[in-house]
Amino acid sequence: MPVNSPEVSSKAVLIAGPTASGKSALALELAQKTGGVIVNADSMQVYRDLRVITARPTPQEEAAVPHRLYGHVDAAVNFSAGAWEADAGKVLAEAWAQNRLPIFVGGSGLYFKALTRGLSAVPPIPPEIRESVRARLERDGVEALHAELAGRDPASAERLKPRDRTRIARALEVVEATGRSLPDWHREGLPPLLPPGQFNALFLAPDRDELYARIDVRFSAMLESGALEEITRLAARRLDPLLPAMKAHGVPALIRHIRGEITLDEATVIGRADTRHYAKRQFTWFRHQLPEFEWVKLEEAGGWISTVIPGRDRSKRAPNP
Repeated sequence: MPVNSPEVSSKAVLIAGPTASGKSALALELAQKTGGVIVNADSMQVYRDLRVITARPTPQEEAAVPHRLYGHVDAAVNFSAGAWEADAGKVLAEAWAQNRLPIFVGGSGLYFKALTRGLSAVPPIPPEIRESVRARLERDGVEALHAELAGRDPASAERLKPRDRTRIARALEVVEATGRSLPDWHREGLPPLLPPGQFNALFLAPDRDELYARIDVRFSAMLESGALEEITRLAARRLDPLLPAMKAHGVPALIRHIRGEITLDEATVIGRADTRHYAKRQFTWFRHQLPEFEWVKLEEAGGWISTVIPGRDRSKRAPNP
């Protein structure tokens, strides 16, 4: 049942952390105690094609408390942080109208930044422009597009690595669609959905060695639970490899295995390593980009939950150095 508290109508809880850190279990515990609604803030768990490989909540967990923004996007869609922010705004308003505590959980730093800082106001890119840029990328190569970008948007070209296919293509799409560079759009930001004072934010920070061990075990568990069959169905769709869903951790390596290029053991090694590297980047990103998140060890998380139930105040500790 929803919490009977006036604070619910203006508050939210944000639970972030690296992959495999235990965020979903923590969010489920808080939602059960408060009658809250869990809102996905993971950029890969939005895709309906990727339930197993992204470790989405199980159907049983989703039935236990309300879950929103999980598996609601097709893998063929180039889903953006801006599109997620628009969806999240609707869910936030719905939760508050029902007097439910919204609990955002995930590991996508840009999604949490959209919530608390806002995003740039880049308009949607017309499909024909996106397709044109992608076709040139395949035909001419990433170096040619980077050279083109240097002439049209020097600032973006300078900060991007010459072989960063995804970001180079994105920068060119924006220039072609709007006549303005990405840095220009970034200066015109949209307001945050959750201004300071409207949320409690946690970054779940387990011991690194323990986390990496959990990542390895979980990858094997996902394979046993049908991840390979899931990716086989995805590969059969022959989607653009630059689409976000096609770059989810473990997906490229498993597709290479499905095509006969590498063994399943080799794909597992690559998938585990890619996931560990991503977790390391998550630690770094949140430390520098979102210092307002309180860092909590896994064993302290239960105590943190009891302090964020509406009606209770807490003092903030500084993030871990």
